Amino acid sequence: MRLDKFLKVSRIIKRRTVAKDFAEHDRVLVNGRVAKPSTEIKKGDRLTIQVGHRTTVYEVLDIKDNVPASDAKNLYRVIE
Repeated sequence: MRLDKFLKVSRIIKRRTVAKDFAEHDRVLVNGRVAKPSTEIKKGDRLTIQVGHRTTVYEVLDIKDNVPASDAKNLYRVIE
């Protein structure tokens, strides 16, 4: 699954266009590397997202195309 779509489906970022902007401005890392919006995400990847001065690291636990809001948190876990 594409990075921007995963961020939206998992509800880490509310809108896909915002997720795309984050990736285009080097504010998202996948496994320590700067990621483009089209970067493929798979189980076990670590996403580092910088919002302002705060950096959060997530681990991808599952990938699904369509998830109810109540189940979105089951797609990832917060590491830092």
